[in-house]
Amino acid sequence: MKTNQSIHPPVLLGNGSLHRLEELLIRLDAKTVFLVADEPAYKFSGAAQVMDPVLQSRHTTWFTEFALNPKIADVERGVALFRNNRPDAVIALGGGSAIDMAKLIAGCGSQEGEPADYGTGKKKLEAAGPPKIVIPTTSGTGSEATHFAVVYVGEDKFSMAHPSLLPEYVLYDPALTHSLPPGPTAASGLDAFCQSIESIWAVGSTEESVGYSVEALDLSLKNLETAVLKPTPEARLAMAKAAHLAGKAINISKTTAPHAFSYAVTTRFGVPHGAAVALTVGAFLRHNLGVDDDSCNDPRGAEAVKKRLAILLQHLGEGSEETALSRIRELIVKINCPTRLGEVGVKREDLPGLIGAVNLERLSNNPRKITAEQMLALLEPLL
Repeated sequence: MKTNQSIHPPVLLGNGSLHRLEELLIRLDAKTVFLVADEPAYKFSGAAQVMDPVLQSRHTTWFTEFALNPKIADVERGVALFRNNRPDAVIALGGGSAIDMAKLIAGCGSQEGEPADYGTGKKKLEAAGPPKIVIPTTSGTGSEATHFAVVYVGEDKFSMAHPSLLPEYVLYDPALTHSLPPGPTAASGLDAFCQSIESIWAVGSTEESVGYSVEALDLSLKNLETAVLKPTPEARLAMAKAAHLAGKAINISKTTAPHAFSYAVTTRFGVPHGAAVALTVGAFLRHNLGVDDDSCNDPRGAEAVKKRLAILLQHLGEGSEETALSRIRELIVKINCPTRLGEVGVKREDLPGLIGAVNLERLSNNPRKITAEQMLALLEPLL
């Protein structure tokens, strides 16, 4: 099977693109459909008005009851329903949780074994499963552009990865984000913003991923505040583009330390994912700027990392570290999201447990090594 890097699904991005759903289902000869949907998003985004006639003309199985941040118990319920119906196509509608859930159900449901074995990596996906059409209703996670899906088993987060998890089609209609309240708009936008930053410095970065990241970063800096505080169709469209580009970037590079630390903050303190990542992205930027040959994780060497960090600083702060850090903080403050761990309830005694829960795979993708002691010193000032 070809590597997933540089492979991207056909994307119909623009206002009104949802109206192409019937065309795609006909193209796929899909007479039976499995729909994984965030039910409020389906009802209030305007999707129902367009999709109801399309779905009513087909045998459609609905799966709408699942938690934010996909849980293995929900995946298992979805897989049982999926296996009972064996659909011709899977449709995902919603934010990252709905999209990841659809990927997990389609991927695990098309195998013979137990979903938990695939979700935790004990077994590898073999059968590709039916084609997937993804319809995002937020601008942030980039899940529609990636070949992996997150699942939680207890408090442990796993990332199931396989080329077949990449959707066959993406209908990205920014009009579906117009009803999204300021809070979710801010949190999802910060996810795209942080992904674009991390993908630039990631060990797994390439020239291609950096190109996507830089474009996503510039779009986020110019449009996220407007999309949250005084949304316009233009800002919503720009953030949809930013989110998708950031997703294409992390599909190649994967994420790093801020994402790795964020998962436990989300699970234990209920902080929306993108806002949780943004809490530490500035601190890790400062840490990574100190990279040298002894502390470098990247086999291309410290100088290669510094060149990419210089690109990041140029786009964030005209080359200045302090300006870049200030700009990150100012953006987060302006869209009414927390900038300190203490603001979300984290106390000094919580830090060792949060640090102990960090995904080590993501840490190895961070360009500069970091010990538990260094991370503690880095995060204490954020209390």
